[in-house]
Amino acid sequence: MPETAPVNSWLIEPPERAVSQAIARISRAADVVRVAVMPDVHLAAGVSNGTVVATNHLIYPSAVGADIGCGFAAVAFHGKARSLTRRAAAEAVLQDLPAAVPVMRHRRRDGLPELDFTATIELSCAELLVKALKDGREELGTLGRGNHFLEFQEDDEGRLWVMVHSGSRAMGQHITAFHLRRAQPANAGLSWLDAESDDGRAYLNDVAWALEYAAAGRNMMLRAAAALVGNLLGLEPDESTWINTDHNHVQKEMHDGQWVWVHRKGANVAEPGLPNMIPGSMATCTLHVEGRGEAESLNSSSHGAGRKLSRSAAHAKIRRKDLQRQLDGIWIDPRVAGKLTDESPAAYKDIDAVMRAQRPLVRIVRKLRPVLCYKGN
Repeated sequence: MPETAPVNSWLIEPPERAVSQAIARISRAADVVRVAVMPDVHLAAGVSNGTVVATNHLIYPSAVGADIGCGFAAVAFHGKARSLTRRAAAEAVLQDLPAAVPVMRHRRRDGLPELDFTATIELSCAELLVKALKDGREELGTLGRGNHFLEFQEDDEGRLWVMVHSGSRAMGQHITAFHLRRAQPANAGLSWLDAESDDGRAYLNDVAWALEYAAAGRNMMLRAAAALVGNLLGLEPDESTWINTDHNHVQKEMHDGQWVWVHRKGANVAEPGLPNMIPGSMATCTLHVEGRGEAESLNSSSHGAGRKLSRSAAHAKIRRKDLQRQLDGIWIDPRVAGKLTDESPAAYKDIDAVMRAQRPLVRIVRKLRPVLCYKGN
């Protein structure tokens, strides 16, 4: 019988059986020394989202996820959100956003960005470089679908913010698939790479590349959205407020006097005083937070409210008119709104309950409400 690593959790309710099984599976996997479960935990392939895993020397790609570097970025404007509450202004922004921040990929006739953001990091093999020169260039600075979004928000003082949620997109999937083919099967049905082996070092190198790629993409989208607001509303971004973080990664950290590899899959870093963001859903608030550095959580917190219903269940149970009613007062492209029932607030856990469950992990700095939401369908 394999040893079971200690598991600490901050839950709002008992998880569904499949999630409990996934937590038990990773806690019994080879070389896993600690597991922390966040209140937004929900089912995902291999390792559930909202799970933090510490190991001594083995790396589990499934505990990072395929969207390596997925995360949030935000910046405030020198101006009030009321500038965007007028119909004419909101409709102008919604009309111009698809050109400024394309969904899925750039159209080639518009020109593609150069992959010049990783001057100090090169991908580990020619196969991945070919993917980067095609998919990587076509998707850099574009918005994905699903729960990825760009949102204009109003804080408690009425100030306008813009926030984006996006990751490494196809490149993260390519990197993960490439390295899983070289991974060793674990006793819990997962696969690992030894961090001290050539294969392990190659994976860690490519994770670092994907983290930079994802962060650069978020920066590009925020810059494009800020330029759009500047042109249409005359508001400039406040560079001192810029935040860019990720919640899908693996990195070496010191915990309890030992260096361990900390895998976060759908979990924010919550080191003492570190700023981050925790969004709820399209119609609910986003919280800006600072970490408290709770050791039992491996200095982590939730990265959102977490799904309550799978996408298929949400599509089956939630009606378009219910979603449209929930989005009343929030500007969104009406051509897209009715297709997003899987992103309805009813598909997510209660963000207030999630925040209560993780009071030991983070401190709320400000609360923002959505004003205009831009999503792919």
